[in-house]
Amino acid sequence: MREFMQVLRRFVPPYKKYLVLSVVFNILSAVLNIFSFTALIPILNILFNVEEANIPANLMAWDWGNAKEVILNNMNYYVQHLVESVGASTTLLILGAIIAVMTFLKTAAYFLSSATIIPIRTGVVRDIRNQLYEKITSLSLGFFSEERKGDIIARMSGDVQEIENSIMSSIDMLFKNPILIIAYFGTLLFISWQLTLFTIVFVPIFGWFMGFVGRKLKQKSIKAQSLWSDTMSQVEETLGGLRIIKAFCAEDKMNSRFDRINSEYRDHIMRVNIRQQLAHPMSEFLGTVMIVIVLWVGGILVLNNHVLSGPVFIFYLVMLYSIINPLKEFSRASYNIPKGLASMERVDRILLAEKDIKESENPLHIGAFEREIEFRNVSFRYSEKWVLRNINLVIPKGKTIALVGQSGSGKSTMVDLIPRYYDVQEGEVLIDGINVKDLGIHDLRLLIGNVNQEAILFNDTFYNNITFGVDNATQEEVEQAARIANAHDFIVQSEHGYQTSIGDRGSRLSGGQRQRISIARAILKNPPILILDEATSALDTESERLVQDALERLMKTRTTIAIAHRLSTIKNADEIYVLHDGQIVERGTHDNLMQTDGYYRRLHDMQQV
Repeated sequence: MREFMQVLRRFVPPYKKYLVLSVVFNILSAVLNIFSFTALIPILNILFNVEEANIPANLMAWDWGNAKEVILNNMNYYVQHLVESVGASTTLLILGAIIAVMTFLKTAAYFLSSATIIPIRTGVVRDIRNQLYEKITSLSLGFFSEERKGDIIARMSGDVQEIENSIMSSIDMLFKNPILIIAYFGTLLFISWQLTLFTIVFVPIFGWFMGFVGRKLKQKSIKAQSLWSDTMSQVEETLGGLRIIKAFCAEDKMNSRFDRINSEYRDHIMRVNIRQQLAHPMSEFLGTVMIVIVLWVGGILVLNNHVLSGPVFIFYLVMLYSIINPLKEFSRASYNIPKGLASMERVDRILLAEKDIKESENPLHIGAFEREIEFRNVSFRYSEKWVLRNINLVIPKGKTIALVGQSGSGKSTMVDLIPRYYDVQEGEVLIDGINVKDLGIHDLRLLIGNVNQEAILFNDTFYNNITFGVDNATQEEVEQAARIANAHDFIVQSEHGYQTSIGDRGSRLSGGQRQRISIARAILKNPPILILDEATSALDTESERLVQDALERLMKTRTTIAIAHRLSTIKNADEIYVLHDGQIVERGTHDNLMQTDGYYRRLHDMQQV
C-alpha cells in the first residue's frame, strides 16, 4: 500500500478537486444508504405486529449516552402515531416511498462519486505517457544504446495500459470503499458493540490472505511484463529486418522464436490471472462464513439475553451484508494493484533514469559561431572501453575538415561530442573558447546542422519534414531550400506537392531522395556548423552526384566536419584527419597525405583497387 500511495502522491495532486468531490459524494452515499436501511426497523415492527408494551408512550430528549435508545424510541413513536392516523398499510407505503427517495439520492451520489474519479484516472495515465515521452526525448543517446527499442515501446504501451487497468481503476475502489466500510462499521458498533467486536476477529485473517496472495502476484507480474517487452522487441526487430528474413528464408525460424517467447509470456500471464481470480471466491467464502457465525451469535443474543430486538438484529445483518461488498472490492483492488505496481517499476526505470547530459546551473548563451571549434586533450570511453585517446585539433570557422579511418576508429563519436550527445571523460571540447558543457544545450545545438548516412525522416509531408525544427518558415523559403538540395523537382511531381506524405521513415522515397530532403532540412535551418556523417556512402552513382552537388552548395560559407569512407568525396577538404584505434595518426591535405606513404595512402590505394 505504501508504494501505491507514493504513486498517488506523484501523479494525483493536479486533480485534487476531483478527489475532494469524490470523497464528499462517497460520504453522502454512505449516509443516505444507512438512513434508507434504517427505515427497515419500523417496517419490520409493523409487519411482525410488535406488542403494544414495546410501543413508546412519549418522545425522549436527546442523550448522547443513550443515543441508540433515543433514536429507536422516537422513530417508533412517530411511526406508531402515523399508523394510528392513516393505518398500517398506508404507513408501509409512506416508509417505502422514503426508502425509494433515499435510494435514488444514494445512487445519484454513488454515480457522482465514480464520475468525479474518471478525470483523475484518464488524466494520470495521460500525464504518465507525456512524462515518459518527454523523458525519452530528454535522455542522452547513451541510455538508448543499453535499452532495446521494443522494450521501451512495451513500457509506453503495455505497462502504461496495465497501470491504467490496475492502479487507476482501483482508485475508485480505494477511495469509495474505505468510506463505506468506516460508515457501515460505525453503524454496526452503534447497534451492538459486543457483536461487532466478535465480528472483527475475522477481518485480520481476511486481510492477511489478501496481502499474502497480492505479494506473490506482484512478483509474477514483473516477470510477465518483462516477457511482454521481449515479445515487443522481437516484433520491432522483425519489422526492421523483414527484407533479410525473407532473403534468407528464415520465416519459420523467426516464427518459432516468436512462438517460444509468446508462449512463455502466456504461461506467466495465465498464472497471474488464475491467482487474480482467487480474489472473488476467497472473499465470497470468508464473507459467508462471517455472516453465518454472526447470525448464530446474534441469534443467541436475541433469543436469550434480549440485548437486541428481532427487527434491530435484521437491520444489523443488512448493514453487515452491506459492508461485505466494499470489503470484496477492496480485496479485489489489493489483487489488481500489485500488477500495476510491477508495471510502474518498469516505467520508473525510464522516468527516474539519470540524465547523463546535464545543463549547468548558469549556462552561457551564444547566438553565433565566431572563431573555432577545438578538441583539447579529449579522451572518451563507452563503459570500460576507450574509443578516443588524447585528441587535439582545431577547426577554424569557414574551413572544411574531414575525418577518415576504419570502422570503429572513433570518427562518429568525435562529431557526437560537439553537440553534446555524449560528454567527454577527459579533456574538453570548446566552441569559441567556451567549454560546450558551460553552454546552454539548446543554444549549442541551434548552431549545428546534421546530415547523416541514414536520412532520418518522419511519417509526415515533405513540407513538415523540411521545416522540422524551424518555426515560421515561409513556403518560398522551403522551396528555395529544396531547390538548393536538388529536391524541388521530384517534390512538385508528387501527388500533392509539398503536402504529400512520404510514408514511414520516408519509405515512399528512394535513398537519394531521402538524403536530399534531409539536406534541404539542414539548408533551411541554416546552421554555421555542419556535420556530415558519411552522407553519400549508401547511394548509387547518379544519386551520389546529385547529393554531392547539394552538399557542396550547403557547405559554402559554413564550417564543415565530414566523415567519409569514400575518400574521393573529401579530396577538396582543407584538412584531413586520419584516425586509427581512437587516435589521430595523420593529418594534412589530400595531396600531402598521398605523398606520405602512410595509413591514408594505403586506404586510398585499397579503394582504387
